Amino acid sequence: MASSKFKLGSIENPVKFKDQDYISLRDASLKSVSMFCDPTFLADQSSIGMPEDPNPDNAVTWLRPKEICENAVFVEGSTGTTDICQGQLGNCWLLAALSCLTMHPKLFVKVVPSKQSLTESYAGIFHFCFWQYGEWVEVVVDDRLPVRSGRLLFSYSRSKNEFWSALVEKAYAKLMGHYSGLKGGNISEGMEDFTGGIAYSQPVSAYKPSVIWRQLHAALSRGTLLSCFIQAKTWSEIGTVTSEGLVRGHAYAITDTDKVQKDSTEILLVRLRNPWGFVEYRGPWSDKSKDWETVDKAEIKRLELKKAEDGEFWIAVEAFSSLFDLMELCSLSPDSLTDSSSKGAPSWSLTSYEGSWVPGCSAGGSRRYRRSFWKNPQFQLALTAADVEGEDDDGDDDEDEEKADGAALSPSAQKQKEKGKKCTVLVELLQKDCRSKRTVKFLYMAFHIYKVPPKAFFSSQRPVGRSGKYQALRGVYARVLLEPGTYVVVPSTYRPNIPGDFFLRIYAKTGNTLGHEEFTCSTDFLTTVMSNPPLPADQMRVDNWFDQEEASDDRLDAAAFKRLVNSGMKCDSEVVKVLWERFGSGELHLPFHGFVACVTRLRTLHDLYESESPEVKSQGMNTFDSEVW
Repeated sequence: MASSKFKLGSIENPVKFKDQDYISLRDASLKSVSMFCDPTFLADQSSIGMPEDPNPDNAVTWLRPKEICENAVFVEGSTGTTDICQGQLGNCWLLAALSCLTMHPKLFVKVVPSKQSLTESYAGIFHFCFWQYGEWVEVVVDDRLPVRSGRLLFSYSRSKNEFWSALVEKAYAKLMGHYSGLKGGNISEGMEDFTGGIAYSQPVSAYKPSVIWRQLHAALSRGTLLSCFIQAKTWSEIGTVTSEGLVRGHAYAITDTDKVQKDSTEILLVRLRNPWGFVEYRGPWSDKSKDWETVDKAEIKRLELKKAEDGEFWIAVEAFSSLFDLMELCSLSPDSLTDSSSKGAPSWSLTSYEGSWVPGCSAGGSRRYRRSFWKNPQFQLALTAADVEGEDDDGDDDEDEEKADGAALSPSAQKQKEKGKKCTVLVELLQKDCRSKRTVKFLYMAFHIYKVPPKAFFSSQRPVGRSGKYQALRGVYARVLLEPGTYVVVPSTYRPNIPGDFFLRIYAKTGNTLGHEEFTCSTDFLTTVMSNPPLPADQMRVDNWFDQEEASDDRLDAAAFKRLVNSGMKCDSEVVKVLWERFGSGELHLPFHGFVACVTRLRTLHDLYESESPEVKSQGMNTFDSEVW
């Protein structure tokens, strides 16, 4: 079936990254009998993204797989958790997620499309797909890989002649801008980008070991991707090895659960994998532990116990609970995140938005900043279909915020603590494109959910749901139980006037009306604006118009600017943000000449819009603005 029959951004019709189409590029290379060389991700230091080593002995060359190994293959046999080994790049988070992915063939082929080979129809070009903020993106790469002293510089396979994992890593590096953009991260990032699912973290200490084992066993059976790590207390601890053979500040993939009988005791086991491909756990039930001598040989064979140093090992769940700090889970279905077991339960609806925090306009900061918090983007949520009885367990308050807020617990928030019929809502906020910069730096962000009350409620009421404390992560997530009603979701950075782009997605059971933006675009202008040069009378009117809101220094802040623009015409938040970004020039106040330029531009845009055909006008003013701006 033609890809055009599928929605753009779906896995069947992914967005072409850099406008590169794999089929046409491959066919062109085959026709010209030449190897594809990617002009958008060069085989040089710019793609690595790190300073070049001045030592000539450490020089990097770029070679194709068959130049590295004569019998090179894309995949040898079948893919598995031990295929992937970490090279000289701190991206264990990504490779641990990739290890988890190999356990789920249906998910794996979405990321690594089939029928790719180093022999058949080979032209030095490969393609991979990644989920990015609500849509699937196809990334094309050539197969030139960075090599130092005859060995791959970054990811490699334990089968020295297998190259699929190195090429996946290269494609993801291209998507992020360069290899150095993969340094450091949470496993949830990779899990979400490989599946499009929702990931969240859970402290291992939150439950008893037996409960943890049951959770892991059930999650794996549902196809959930799982990982864990030991938190390092200081920067110097990262990468150090404990006496048990475990690495601090390092991501491990959780690949299986099982149980064995030792004498009359049932032992609950968890299997983990170190993306390094070596350095394994040395405690009880590890590969070479004497505990296995008491287990029936048939059981050992069933568990596929290998005494090789391949990075994969078994560990008793009690030791797992005491040695590891955090688990990360990623599921395609919200049901896996809500412990829903009712077969007749309604399905989920999803809504998503892309937005931005614009300094001086829509970057209001946290609730600590009471005079500007209301400026943050707001998304309305109407809930009517309750689906569960229970009490919301969201108690992760930000104490510093609450002290600054001083708001009493609202009646709606008080009711939230009471048991009753509730609507299950899953909300996730992701910040965008932080890895594309030379320095990977995430903003501290969070979101709050308010039940819509009278005006000025931000300063007088507490939220009924939140993502927790502000965290410098790509994504923050919360599952909340809310009474039927109308709510507003407010994403924000901790400090005001910090620029950034974000992606917000909300899941709720079918029957609820999901979010929409607080303002809707309207062409119902209250005054007629013209594109002709202003007459003296018009100039006087603009002067008077500006004088309505000007400060003592003849400048407008974003709030005054918004009030003034909307007194002449109705503009939604998105239009106001675009105007402020263009005419505010990064400043927090707008001078008179900038305001005049803004009004003139609006007049011109309006005239152009009114002159368009009904087909164009039916798309709305926002779409028209984005095309002509």
